[in-house]
Amino acid sequence: MGFQPVYVVDGARTPFLKGRNAPGPFAASDLAVQAGRALLIRQPFAPTDLDEVILGCASPSPDEVNIGRVVALRLGCGDKVPGWTVMRNCASGMQALDSAIANIQNGRAQLVLAGGVDALSHAPLLYSESMVRWFAQMMQARTIGQKAAQFAKLRPAQLLSPVIGLMKGLTDPVIGLLMGQTAENLAWRFDISRQEMDQYSVGSHQRAVAARAAGRFGEIVPLVDGQGQVHGNDDGVRADSSVAGLSKLKPFFDRRYGRVTPGNSSQITDGAAWLILASEAVVEQWRLAPLGKITDSQWAGLDPAQMGLGPVHATTPILKRHGLGLDDVDLWEINEAFAAQVLACLAAWESDAYCREQLDLPAALGSLPRARLNVDGGAIAVGHPVGASGARIVLHLLHALREARAKRGVAAICIGGGQGGAMLVETVA
Repeated sequence: MGFQPVYVVDGARTPFLKGRNAPGPFAASDLAVQAGRALLIRQPFAPTDLDEVILGCASPSPDEVNIGRVVALRLGCGDKVPGWTVMRNCASGMQALDSAIANIQNGRAQLVLAGGVDALSHAPLLYSESMVRWFAQMMQARTIGQKAAQFAKLRPAQLLSPVIGLMKGLTDPVIGLLMGQTAENLAWRFDISRQEMDQYSVGSHQRAVAARAAGRFGEIVPLVDGQGQVHGNDDGVRADSSVAGLSKLKPFFDRRYGRVTPGNSSQITDGAAWLILASEAVVEQWRLAPLGKITDSQWAGLDPAQMGLGPVHATTPILKRHGLGLDDVDLWEINEAFAAQVLACLAAWESDAYCREQLDLPAALGSLPRARLNVDGGAIAVGHPVGASGARIVLHLLHALREARAKRGVAAICIGGGQGGAMLVETVA
């Protein structure tokens, strides 16, 4: 059986809040609950009418391990609505959508709340292995003398040099590279200059600033923290971003020869995004007016050291199945993990050698029209809460298509570990 389209009834996301070297004002479940409440309260059905809740999260806290179930209960879905969590690194939110699609297509569900969340500012600091051993030996000490002897072995460096959990999470354990180092690989492979990266990044901020001014982020619902402060917008968007300013930043992942900096990379961010997915029968039952429908999806694997090219490998099979070229797609959302990564995807499609050797195409696929790509900015400007981004780009793509009165779009994302994900969406009359 072919892919049966699934309708996107509605969606909402929080503002994406930039991490500032300290835990942000919201836990991951708080973010998902606030966005979910705002979304569900405007529906004609009750939360208890949902068949399931699926939430993608790359870094749940220890007290919210199955965060999908925690959030489902806090949203008032009731004991009988299952809630579960998926993890596919940067595409966890997109995986939640794909899992919902599969269950709707095979008849297990008809109405699903699916999305993604991460509060990366809450990523833990961890003890080093030597410090863990010290604690273990301390627990084994029985007498005062044994405990004193063990204390004497403690070195200040063990206490003052914690392992940064986020850095471990963003390091591929198979190849030992940080995600930013894989972006450096792509910059070298496709000869992408530092200036090109910085120019692309400035453009992302400029497009996001223009979109905000024009009211094109209607999917955002404000957050209210414990002190009553309202967070209404993505707070990493910079109207004053400039190539001159970004040029002053030093490379972070390869400090001597690198080109990838914090300014041309996505931001460490907290945020959540939800979509309501439904079968055609449920759309008719509740007389819903969907934003659009998801008409195909694809996952792909590739060399982890080249993980940023995942969107190319996931999107190309979809285009082939539907007989589409790059310019047959009205709008594109390619998640901006790094400027180098997005530019490398465009270069790969323009390369005869890459398309023949890696994509089994007779020649280069061609050029993706830049004016159709991330028209309202991307993760470099708005942020990249890892678990939420895959859901965010699908949701915003549908809003952008409707704003442009266009029909067809592709949302694609690269995935740490050497994978890519893509979805083909269409608006409905």
